[in-house]
Amino acid sequence: MGKILVTGGAGFIGSHTCVEFLERGYEVVVLDNLSNSKEESIRRIEQITGKHVKFYRADMRDAAAVRAIFKAHPIDAVVHFAGLKAVGESVEKPLAYYENNLNGTFVLLNAMHEAGCKRIVFSSSATVYGMHNPVPYVENMPTSATNPYGYTKVMIEQMLQDICHAQPDFSAVALRYFNPIGAHKSGLIGEDPNGIPNNLLPYIGQVAVGKLQQLSVFGDDYDTPDGTGVRDYIHVVDLAKGHVCAIAYAMAHEGFMPINLGTGNGVSVLEMVHAYEKACGHAISYRIAPRRAGDIATSYADASRAKELLGWEAQETLETMCEDSWRFMQQNPNGL
Repeated sequence: MGKILVTGGAGFIGSHTCVEFLERGYEVVVLDNLSNSKEESIRRIEQITGKHVKFYRADMRDAAAVRAIFKAHPIDAVVHFAGLKAVGESVEKPLAYYENNLNGTFVLLNAMHEAGCKRIVFSSSATVYGMHNPVPYVENMPTSATNPYGYTKVMIEQMLQDICHAQPDFSAVALRYFNPIGAHKSGLIGEDPNGIPNNLLPYIGQVAVGKLQQLSVFGDDYDTPDGTGVRDYIHVVDLAKGHVCAIAYAMAHEGFMPINLGTGNGVSVLEMVHAYEKACGHAISYRIAPRRAGDIATSYADASRAKELLGWEAQETLETMCEDSWRFMQQNPNGL
């Protein structure tokens, strides 16, 4: 089937994507510096699939380490997840985000060029739609951002676009994720952030399991049905399957192609809290807090391009997303 290099493959989305590739007969090589993940997730990927993963603990900014991987393995394509990803932290430490995410991608693309590898699927984000596009978001809308993290996604998309323009036989698919949640049905892998979670679901999960006292809901005065922010939540396994479809597309096509991966449906923060309460069987304590700077009221995808080009559609329901997340939290209350 081919050999895929997965940068950030020990992380939340990366680990689930490795499972999907391995189960379809691909070989997987993982590069991860474990700054926001654990090596245990590699062992659990192997446990789920019964297949071996070649793991390199290295930083994508380490040109010699990245080059060595391409020398050791005939890599057919790259799935690029590695990067710092906390919006709030990016506002406090912009240079760290630009240096890590942009320089790391630059090193990776250089190593690909030297090795003659011309297929990449990039982990982009719905954050590239900025503040001013109307929902649902469509791929041909202008891109912008509201924080340094978002701008690194915009800039990397631009880098990939420029390479495709300069090298007509290069293929880059930028998958613009909406809000990945859930966990693998086995409960063996899921979202396991270091420290206090930045994302809604692991935070709710840690309140549900008793690790954190209360959820803060940032703003209840948005122009939405219940006043709380509305987002497009997608099951991480659906998202992972989208990467397998995207690699197949990249193998068969040249050029740059941005593609949304979302359900096309918006769910409010309070709807999510109540869905999780149903999954875990008890109330979730929350308080209303002030809005966060840079947050928008509503964000959801037009997912028709993914269906048309990749033959991909989200399958899982909000109910299964919460049930799978809760199973992972119960089995791993202290993380992996």
